[in-house]
Amino acid sequence: MSRTSPATSATGPVRFGSQARAVLRPSVAPTVTAGFWHERRRINARVGIPQGPRLLESAGNLHNLRLAAGSVEGVFVGDYPFQDTDVYKWLEAASWQLAQDAVAAGDTTSLAAEVDRIIALVAAAQQEDGYLNTWFQSGKGEGRYSDLRWGHELYCAGHLIQAAVAHHRATGGEGLLDVARRFADHIDAMFGPEGSGKPLDTFDAHPEVETALAELYRETGDERYLDLAAYFVDRHGHGAHGGEIYCQDRVPLRDAETVEGHAVRQLYLLAGAADLATETGEEAIAQASARLWHAMAATKTHLTGGVGAHHDKEDFGDPFELPNERAYCETCAAIASIQFSWRMALLTGQARYSDLIERTLFNGFLAGMSLDGESWLYVNPLQVRDGYQDAGGDQSSRRTRWFRCACCPPNVMRLLASLEHYLASTDGRGLQIHQYATGRFQGEAAASAIDVSVNTDYPWNGRIAVTVERTPDDAPWTLSLRLPQWCAEYALAHADGTPVSEVVVDDGWLRVERVWAPGDRIVLDLSLAPRLVVADPRVDAVRGCVAIEGGPLVYCVEQADHPGGLDDVVIDTTVPLTAKERPDLLGGVTTVVAAGYRRTPPQVAWWPYQGHAAPDAGALGAALELTAVPYYAWANRTTGGMRVWLPTD
Repeated sequence: MSRTSPATSATGPVRFGSQARAVLRPSVAPTVTAGFWHERRRINARVGIPQGPRLLESAGNLHNLRLAAGSVEGVFVGDYPFQDTDVYKWLEAASWQLAQDAVAAGDTTSLAAEVDRIIALVAAAQQEDGYLNTWFQSGKGEGRYSDLRWGHELYCAGHLIQAAVAHHRATGGEGLLDVARRFADHIDAMFGPEGSGKPLDTFDAHPEVETALAELYRETGDERYLDLAAYFVDRHGHGAHGGEIYCQDRVPLRDAETVEGHAVRQLYLLAGAADLATETGEEAIAQASARLWHAMAATKTHLTGGVGAHHDKEDFGDPFELPNERAYCETCAAIASIQFSWRMALLTGQARYSDLIERTLFNGFLAGMSLDGESWLYVNPLQVRDGYQDAGGDQSSRRTRWFRCACCPPNVMRLLASLEHYLASTDGRGLQIHQYATGRFQGEAAASAIDVSVNTDYPWNGRIAVTVERTPDDAPWTLSLRLPQWCAEYALAHADGTPVSEVVVDDGWLRVERVWAPGDRIVLDLSLAPRLVVADPRVDAVRGCVAIEGGPLVYCVEQADHPGGLDDVVIDTTVPLTAKERPDLLGGVTTVVAAGYRRTPPQVAWWPYQGHAAPDAGALGAALELTAVPYYAWANRTTGGMRVWLPTD
């Protein structure tokens, strides 16, 4: 019954079977032990994840599970049929954290008890035939599977499955996995193609179950789950939801030319498609996945890695439609982009996918959580007007404690808790370092284990030292270091400073093949000098503007550093940028100092338009120093203006 054996010993969210067709496999048992990402994960572990049960209780999510189980009386609390997923994403995050705490020999007692308590609530709510959805079980809606456009039943099932797989991999516990398999078996009995004898030939308009079923197959070896994932991917685009773009139903995925519609829905579907390409080897779906990724990256991705131009229907928008102030860039969409790109990086071995992961991780994703881990952004615009004020909320540009639609906070938690699994890979012939963080990463070469340690203060310092800790005797293997797309200058040297002569530059990779010995060290130095960037001229929203980057970080200017406001600020591109270390600011950052001035506003009586005239040098106004901070750290001080793109005249 099993197409492949159960998955190998890697312990992360993506774990291939022994016969998967991917070029790369995730690194085995990776760890992050210090530095930038260690600190963000520490905040997630100490603040973000522990607050989850309290917030889920106050928002009614746990009450709804008790209600569905019949252990309490009352009514469903909340506005959305997908609120169960907040619980499941938190369970996934907590499970990955339990694995990390065990590796670090930390105290897991309190968190483990909370996980067990909530798993018990989930199990009690499940019905005899395996069905589980508190919205419909509590009498909301018209009944099971009556509204697959908006009911999100299979979307909820997908997040339950991912939580169960995480818990099983992290702890070995079978309880939540049993719940997930019962629900998956129920879905398999209910959904199938015409002529299969199953009652429903359709799909959930919010993809997620596809990639989750593929991972359940990898965890269990049960081929039915992969076949069901393939059925759901194939069912899109044939009119089950009236051909609606929002539902990913306009065109079959293999025929699509660009990403479209609801950004999260599209990207979760593509993650599932990449999983299918990996497990089946089907070239058509692999080509479609690559084609759609390229269309997204080249025409529909903001500088921060954020995606989703429209607030309306959380939609991608048209090619090069990349607004600033009205950019939606949902935090969940950034996470979905990372998940899709990681699967494509593993499937193909190409560095470009990890380039986009890096950009999105450091910018469009990380901005979604406050520096203290206490509040969140649902949307991530690239500009906010001076004096901006509101009460916070789901679509606010002000950080909010929790949301009515709280999909983003636990999604951030689960990605940060499992982040080490997105950093390195192996191909049986060596080790590939995709993202730079201090830690240890394992792989395989010549059927033997290899192990390296990485030491770096990235992204504040471009020096990355890689030391071989374990290696087979007398067998050459290749160490591959990603050369970031943004990097114009770099050096690769041995520990004594002599250049590495055997390096080969290969489509975004620096590859060094040799016989290694324990203690061998090479040092990659990436220039992090701040730079100005411009957009493709077809991006109308930022014509005549530049943005500031430094290493993988996108920068912005905030009203907090410019009390006079930002709406009339112009940058002087003739003056070089200067990096300045600020350990006192925003938890310790490197800022970028630029020259600029305030434009002298024209005298306007009642009409803001006037005849065109050559620029008047006298209208440039007073010179000022601009202080740019990393975009991920914006909105952590006071409310007010913010800009990523700065006018040049």
